Amino acid sequence: MDRPPLIGVTTYLTEARWGAAWTLPAALLPAAYPRHVQSAGGLAVMLPPDDPATAAAVVERLDGLVLAGGEDLDPALYGQQPHPRAGDPVPERDRWELALLAAALDRDLPVLGICRGMQLMNVHAGGTLVQHLPDRVGHDGHNPQVGVFTGHAVTPSAGVLAGDVLDGATPVATHHHQGVDRLGDGLIATAAAEDGTIEAVEFTCHRFALGVQWHPEMGDDLRVIKALVAAARSGAARSTVAAG
Repeated sequence: MDRPPLIGVTTYLTEARWGAAWTLPAALLPAAYPRHVQSAGGLAVMLPPDDPATAAAVVERLDGLVLAGGEDLDPALYGQQPHPRAGDPVPERDRWELALLAAALDRDLPVLGICRGMQLMNVHAGGTLVQHLPDRVGHDGHNPQVGVFTGHAVTPSAGVLAGDVLDGATPVATHHHQGVDRLGDGLIATAAAEDGTIEAVEFTCHRFALGVQWHPEMGDDLRVIKALVAAARSGAARSTVAAG
């Protein structure tokens, strides 16, 4: 494959202010995400929320998909009432990203879920979330200060994708107050924090469908995103051969 693989990255949908006076609804993304993809040799394209019916057509044009972090998922998606500390959901984003994920898995397109993205992968598979992690683990070490990333170590399992990519305990950047509770069908937990919080999940029947609870884009460790880009490049090359 001569060209860099095209990696779609989902976006926030929120009100934003810029310039002298503009405050408008905006589809936006922290610049760290596209820079991370670019640093790993991919081409980054933003995927703002759209009609879920268009998701398959969008995915057909991609070589890989990143489900970015962001707002809490609507707990109604996994049959729960909102916790008092849960954030306001963004239904347009939830519906769009669930449709993108379904289309990507259907095509066996390489997928990386980051933070919210990992949680979305679990909910898509029928799993549930811990809506406020300090209630479960007894501390706020995964998100001690709102708006500030903190660090802790994650330990991957051996013989799985996360273990192959990370090769041992790894310090990561974290900022989340929710996490995976009951695993969805077809998923396995493949990394954990010291307190037992699930830090990575994988779909077992797909060649690259990895979710990580941390934010690799906020550090210099490119191993996770390079693995996604490599899988995207390999898949695109196979598609080109098949089409020829």
